[in-house]
Amino acid sequence: MPVGAGDPPSGTSAGTSVVSANNLQQTYQIKRGMFAAADQLRAVGGVSFTVDAGKTLAVVGESGCGKSTLARMIALIEKPTAGDLHLNGMNAIAVPDDARKRLRQSVQMVFQNPYGSLNPRKKIGSILEAPLAINTDLNAAQRSENGRAMMARVGLRPEHYERYPHMFSGGQRQRIAIARALMLDPKLLVADEPVSALDVSIQAQVLNLLLDLQEEMGLAYLFISHDLGVVRHIAHDVLVMYLGHAVEQGEKNKIFSQPRHPYTQALLGSTPGLVGAATGLKRIVLKGELPSPLNPPSGCVFSTRCPHVVERCRLERPLMRELDGRQVACHEAEKLNSA
Repeated sequence: MPVGAGDPPSGTSAGTSVVSANNLQQTYQIKRGMFAAADQLRAVGGVSFTVDAGKTLAVVGESGCGKSTLARMIALIEKPTAGDLHLNGMNAIAVPDDARKRLRQSVQMVFQNPYGSLNPRKKIGSILEAPLAINTDLNAAQRSENGRAMMARVGLRPEHYERYPHMFSGGQRQRIAIARALMLDPKLLVADEPVSALDVSIQAQVLNLLLDLQEEMGLAYLFISHDLGVVRHIAHDVLVMYLGHAVEQGEKNKIFSQPRHPYTQALLGSTPGLVGAATGLKRIVLKGELPSPLNPPSGCVFSTRCPHVVERCRLERPLMRELDGRQVACHEAEKLNSA
């Protein structure tokens, strides 16, 4: 596995906010019948964060917690139903038409399935040149030169330029997808489970590539993952989500060494390599099922599964607040022992 992420890369303007989200929300209208009133599904219930140049924010949680919905909002694929979003200091929700195209180029996305995101009928060279053909005035020779340079940067050989996606391994396809995402020189890369479909040995190679590219280009990453082992190596900061809500947020080492929210403790306690006497973490088995987002608990969203629940938790939803150098949404956080 790669070494852990540390200080911002040299040449990066530390503290420069690439993305800033404030109380982002996404609610879907679910129709159950032609004449029935639509139900509201709140996929993301108000999430706030910033990501600086050269930094990685990892968003973690169970399937269905809203991670991918959050990623699509940040990548400008979906418009939030409420909240504020700024990219490179520009309002990304109410952006003027003449600036929208440039803003969309500044954030690119890498998906979980590299083969599904690559056109099987196109050669790799054509795939890499497509963003340039659509968004720039470069001629064919210039596009080819840029595409070949980017292909070399992600560790692929010159002869790969004329091949089709099916001729590559999963790790090579993900390198191609990363190269395509970087063709327009974005400031933010949204990576939605980019290594979960790869073998463990290949995961390490792709993660190392992402770390190298971040150092070279000063990229900001929003890294969506359910694998805390991967997050431990690549993230600077961690945002833990449950049922569409942020429950804990802060610097990676603080979250991993002393989790304050019982859900974070359960996630870390269920991750191989993070449990045992050396880490001080105990294995915690959550009871019950994940509540339906169509009918969430009235108080704390985690109250139906929390081993430390009290009556206040069932009645009053906790807000994110400062505790021990991180943000946590838990009424009982001060009383909990992470060991």
